Amino acid sequence: MTGPAAPGTTAPAPVRILVCDDHVVVRAGLLALLDSAPGIEVAGEAGTGEEALALAARLAPDVVLMDLQLGEGIDGVEATRRLTAGDGPSPHVLVLTTYDTDADITRAIEAGATGYLLKAERPEELFAAIHAAARGRTALSGPVASRVMANMRSPRPSLTDRERDILAQLATGLGNREIARALFISEATVKTHLRRIYDKLGVDTRAGAVAVAKEQRLLP
Repeated sequence: MTGPAAPGTTAPAPVRILVCDDHVVVRAGLLALLDSAPGIEVAGEAGTGEEALALAARLAPDVVLMDLQLGEGIDGVEATRRLTAGDGPSPHVLVLTTYDTDADITRAIEAGATGYLLKAERPEELFAAIHAAARGRTALSGPVASRVMANMRSPRPSLTDRERDILAQLATGLGNREIARALFISEATVKTHLRRIYDKLGVDTRAGAVAVAKEQRLLP
């Protein structure tokens, strides 16, 4: 615990945090945990991305603790993108999730997340990450940091969002026509994207594309 402020000094204001997680039990556990954290004040809680956006605009928290998978509505990545895209002051977003795939990490960081933590972290690590995020400093779980460094040393192929969508459909075994229907695009467009995907991944078959995608963790 942080001791009392020295005479003549003012104690620093607590970090105001908004918790967004669609699981009520998980959210309750986080709130109880954060209530015991020194220098942290829970400003509010949200169960959906849309609710998080509305509450953030009203409560102006310093940090939004954001889950990635939020059930119905926008996901945590899109909520992060909208929270950090404004021209005015915006909260820092600290992702707290069970998902640690390269695709999830990349999407969250590209959306503007200040940090990325796994739910398996110790409470002390979470508290430290929240304080770091409030100061705009990057906070990453150990396994996440290792993956980020590995990707920097050996960059993965850069796929567009549409190419990722098609690759994900491809991994389920769908043919070109079914993919076109699922994504509301023409079959010719699917074929064009597939050729680009093959070129980027250095393969010439559908099975090869899926295999490389799984190996390089390009699929969510």
